[in-house]
Amino acid sequence: MIDWNVAASTATRWVRPGPQVSITEARRVVAELREQAVAVVGPVREVTGMPGDSDGGKVSVVDRPGWIKANISGFQVVLDPLVDRMQDIGAAPGGSVLTAVGSRVTGMQAGLILSYLASRVLGQYELFLPPDPDLPPADAPPGRLTLVAPNIVMVERELGVNPSDFRRWVCLHEETHRTQFTSVPWLRPYVQQQMTDFLLASELDPASILNRLRAAADAVSGAVRGSDGESLIEAMQTPRQREILDRLTAVMTLVEGHGDYVMDAVGPAVVPSVEEIRAKFNARRTSGNRGEQAIRRILGIDLKMRQYQQGSSFVRAVVEQAGMESFNRVWTSPATLPVKDEFASPARWLERMDGAARAAS
Repeated sequence: MIDWNVAASTATRWVRPGPQVSITEARRVVAELREQAVAVVGPVREVTGMPGDSDGGKVSVVDRPGWIKANISGFQVVLDPLVDRMQDIGAAPGGSVLTAVGSRVTGMQAGLILSYLASRVLGQYELFLPPDPDLPPADAPPGRLTLVAPNIVMVERELGVNPSDFRRWVCLHEETHRTQFTSVPWLRPYVQQQMTDFLLASELDPASILNRLRAAADAVSGAVRGSDGESLIEAMQTPRQREILDRLTAVMTLVEGHGDYVMDAVGPAVVPSVEEIRAKFNARRTSGNRGEQAIRRILGIDLKMRQYQQGSSFVRAVVEQAGMESFNRVWTSPATLPVKDEFASPARWLERMDGAARAAS
């Protein structure tokens, strides 16, 4: 399906070099990022009221090729169910010369996308890394917090903000994700199951694939023209996948918005220039030339930015109205996650939670 060796070599070859720094400065940046990751653990847990786990503060600081390598490993874990299904129906990668050539082509395409993203991602909590072979399954951590040092340096220079404040601000967001996924036992398997279901809902017959490719071509054309049509990801979906994606989008809107909320909620006591950083960073999110904007629309990155804003507004509204303890009912089970309409009207979610509490008492 995808030749990951080709993807890795393509991404590494085409990824842009990071900003110029001396070896001494690079070491200092890495050391400070590790220190900041530790420093934000307490504030994140205090603001969220979530316990996290014993790995709080542990972080992997990587360069752009390191981010590419980690994400390819994660993609392979997520895509395993679809590969197994293709093997079951006799469409296994490598089963013919045509399939082998196709896997190399898709490998190159995946590599080009990864090379683009590798120069933009500041950090992430990697959920889907393969198990550590040196650890028994019970001791293997559920994920890993990763920071991409050259991208953080690049953005803090572009924005002209205080480097230490910006690095701590980024760490706050990513540590919040670790706290979410390590405090809520069902959250990681729920997200993985939704992604598995999404992949298995793919239509593999030639006619359906052709229709999806036509829709993808229309999406790319629309993005280049500057229209607000579907992203490439949306255009490639089957009806069943759209239904699953609604659930997946809901949970990701929540966790991303919660992360944004925490970044701001810690306040000047932790990040003195937080208001300046937020204003400049938000302006940067919406900037870029026409080509950059087209790529963001094609890949659905603009949709992700809207998720940040909608999720953050939802968290802020619920906390202001009912407090953090009431908001944390959202982590009870998949049934307590907000649905699409409730993000736009947080009061509806609160009413539903209050009704459920009355019914259970």
